[in-house]
Amino acid sequence: MAAHTSTRTPISAVARRRARLGLVQHLIAADESSLGELQALLATLPLCATGRVYVEVPDASWIGELTVPGRMTVTWLDRSARSGAPGSGRACARGAALSRAVIAWADEMMCAPGDETRVFLLGGYLGTAEIADHFAEHLDRPVETLHVPAEYGL
Repeated sequence: MAAHTSTRTPISAVARRRARLGLVQHLIAADESSLGELQALLATLPLCATGRVYVEVPDASWIGELTVPGRMTVTWLDRSARSGAPGSGRACARGAALSRAVIAWADEMMCAPGDETRVFLLGGYLGTAEIADHFAEHLDRPVETLHVPAEYGL
């Protein structure tokens, strides 16, 4: 009889603790085209909100100050300082850095059954679609539970 192997990542200590305490995190992804929407969303979050904000920008000149709750971390992703697909020698395409970062975070932090992380995908269509597909296929998270721009039709 073959042993059953799971394709899910083991639950990290942080994810276990968060689930045990019933804390709801926020995962927010944006790019240079959605900075206004990002600032509006951040302004509506409670001061006690926790989670991550990823912002992909063309180069370091776009990096600025964002007002976020004290328990949230902002990560700026400078496309000009990143490469494209490994071994391709290409520059980082729009949406690639954002989708890689968000997917890596989600795979580590959203692995507990019934995870209630609030996900807001404000970036461009390609990165957003890739993230949404990953959530549906690998994290069993219906696309309907993600906050994405309506015009994307996801």
